[in-house]
Amino acid sequence: MAVDVVGAIASIVLGLVFLVAGGSKIAAGPDWPVQAVGLGAPRGVIPFVPWVEIVVGAALVVQVARRPAALVALAILLVFTTLLASRLSEGKRPPCACFGAWSAKPLGPGHLARNAALIAVAGLALM
Repeated sequence: MAVDVVGAIASIVLGLVFLVAGGSKIAAGPDWPVQAVGLGAPRGVIPFVPWVEIVVGAALVVQVARRPAALVALAILLVFTTLLASRLSEGKRPPCACFGAWSAKPLGPGHLARNAALIAVAGLALM
């Protein structure tokens, strides 16, 4: 029973993060897609990222298909983390663009640490 509670709490926390991330990207208007291009995101997926984050976040918060939603969130986080690590390894430090207008800070190791923590939370949400 405690494992279910931990999984549920982790799911809600991760869902809230995804909801904020998706909402802040939309709120940033045309600035976010420009930042996403600068980060190296594929142009074809950029318009869909905020909406996918919102749908996944909502599913996690309301506990609808928690494990599949947590798997999708984990996959998204792994892709984002790989993209961030790639830019850092190339010596590039564009704005993160992870949270729309709230992410004007240049990429750094802290972004990777944050994503590692979120990946751990996604793992807990799978419990």
